[in-house]
Amino acid sequence: MLPLWQETAAAIRAWIAARPSGSDTALFLNNAGRAMTRAGFEYILAKHATEASRNTPSLATKPISPHVLRHSCAMHMLQATKDIRKVALWLGHTTLQSTESYLRADPAEKFEMLSALTPLGIQLGKFRPPDKLISMLNSR
Repeated sequence: MLPLWQETAAAIRAWIAARPSGSDTALFLNNAGRAMTRAGFEYILAKHATEASRNTPSLATKPISPHVLRHSCAMHMLQATKDIRKVALWLGHTTLQSTESYLRADPAEKFEMLSALTPLGIQLGKFRPPDKLISMLNSR
């Protein structure tokens, strides 16, 4: 189970409804209609980053990769929730040790950079896993 913003969930539902029937069941497809690979996603991200850098030249000197996007999102979540356990859950880490690197980064510097960015609309609050998730975890 992956927690998503309501807008993201709505966009995914709309995408699934618009896809041709009989295609691969993967969420993201390549031009051939099969599941997109990691390399395919990196290719598309690089293409869009290059295009975006034409309008915002400073992007050309920044590292943009799936890993950087994942790390940035995790840091935003840490800033919003102040709870490393929620970040670990979202990232799919099995232990908090895997997530500790986010705490070892200079938080003041990271949070200052994140504060300068446009907020993603993350609101402080408590994550409440749905009953379905709790019952699945209890059954293991």
